[in-house]
Amino acid sequence: MDIQKLTVELQSGGITIPAYLAHPTAAQGLPLIVVIQEVFGVNAHIRDVTERLAGEGYIAIAPHIYHRQAPGFEVGYSRADLALGRDYKNGTQASELLQDIKGAIAYGRHHFGGSAAKVGCIGFCFGGHVAYLAATLPEIAATAAFYGAGISTFTPGGGPPTLSQTPQIQGTIHAFFGLQDPLIASAEIVQLEAALTQAGVDHCIYRYPQASHGFFCDRRDSRCLATGESFVSRPS
Repeated sequence: MDIQKLTVELQSGGITIPAYLAHPTAAQGLPLIVVIQEVFGVNAHIRDVTERLAGEGYIAIAPHIYHRQAPGFEVGYSRADLALGRDYKNGTQASELLQDIKGAIAYGRHHFGGSAAKVGCIGFCFGGHVAYLAATLPEIAATAAFYGAGISTFTPGGGPPTLSQTPQIQGTIHAFFGLQDPLIASAEIVQLEAALTQAGVDHCIYRYPQASHGFFCDRRDSRCLATGESFVSRPS
């Protein structure tokens, strides 16, 4: 499928931030997916994911959620890059992240879909946590959260953990975890699953026994560990 790709500007809580946009050439009325970066920024991998979603027939937009602290931030996967990305992660605020996502949705609807366009969200690493937070927005019909650490222990900028907002989720959520992930204990996955079940949220939890953190990313070695899925669960 022929796609167009470009960087655009969107409005977020009174400021302008950039976002990477990819969409099929004929995009009017197509579903919109907001793509949330890892701590490494809207780098080549996240742009590639955005383009791959566009190739499947979606309008995909990745807002630069670090723009307030580091305009144009994108790095690779060295230890220094990771440390810098985590510093910026620690400087984010849940309210601002939600504004960025709302801004991306508003941009997509204004240019492509109108108020009835379906909206999903996908995020990786810190973006997986942010995607879970985004799932609390009424506009989000479906969410894919990949190995979002700390959902049960904190919320960006402080306050009750993001997990405490689970009852606000109205759409479907799919969450993906590697059981060899040093950043996410199995007990946290169980806690998240229990919260979704208790809240009656339509959900699937995917567990990959041999996968470490970042297994979706095809630009680092952790992808090689994703060899299998133990089970999928749904609320009864």
